[in-house]
Amino acid sequence: MTSIPARVLATAAALELIGKLAGEHGAILFHQSGGCCDGSSPMCFRVDEYITAPNDVLLGVIGGASFYMSPSQFAYWKNTQLTIDVVPGMGGMFSLENGSGKRFLTRSRVFTDDEVAALCDAA
Repeated sequence: MTSIPARVLATAAALELIGKLAGEHGAILFHQSGGCCDGSSPMCFRVDEYITAPNDVLLGVIGGASFYMSPSQFAYWKNTQLTIDVVPGMGGMFSLENGSGKRFLTRSRVFTDDEVAALCDAA
């Protein structure tokens, strides 16, 4: 039997930036809504400045930060494992990394059939 795969992971570069942002801002979280423009990128917020919706999906925790996704986005991405990375550029307008010269980026891979089965069994 295949072990239950993580739905969200982070690269070393992402973990470094998450640690820096948490050190500057306190507890943080991520949300990926799937809307246009900034909404399609993982957005980083202070926990006390962002209210998740009751039906948002918690994918996991990266670098101590919870990672949520809107239900409509999760329906699209539910069969993929997300890896949060950092690349040069401007972060989302309201995302905490904005102005750092770096931005978070979501990379993905499709789960194998065995991984999908393990996720379904765990639900």
